[in-house]
Amino acid sequence: MTTALHTMPFTKSQCVTGLRAALRVLDKWQASGEQACRILRISRSTCTRARQADDAWSVNLDLDQMQRVSFVLNIHAALRTMFDNPANVYGFPALANHNEFFNGRAPLEIMAQGDIISLYETFRRIDALRCAQW
Repeated sequence: MTTALHTMPFTKSQCVTGLRAALRVLDKWQASGEQACRILRISRSTCTRARQADDAWSVNLDLDQMQRVSFVLNIHAALRTMFDNPANVYGFPALANHNEFFNGRAPLEIMAQGDIISLYETFRRIDALRCAQW
């Protein structure tokens, strides 16, 4: 049996859990609702429903959306490794960054451009900072 590239490799439960975790992180980063929707490539209604405590709610996310969830969670993990202080873990994404890639913009601003490349490159730069510490 051949599997199409668009086939969902994730269960609805995995999608809901991942999406809700990513939204909690984005909230702690002080991302606006609009930014969160662009970063995760979800609709405003999906964002609103995911934030509700409805255990019966489910969602199917495509591979691109799950990759975005993964990037957000991995950026969060890298920040937790780099910083002991929660204010730094959750504040860093909203702070202006003056390295060459960010050019004075906050990582959150770059991620909120909405394209997967901006999200990936932000993750790559933050992960490189984490690796440089060791």
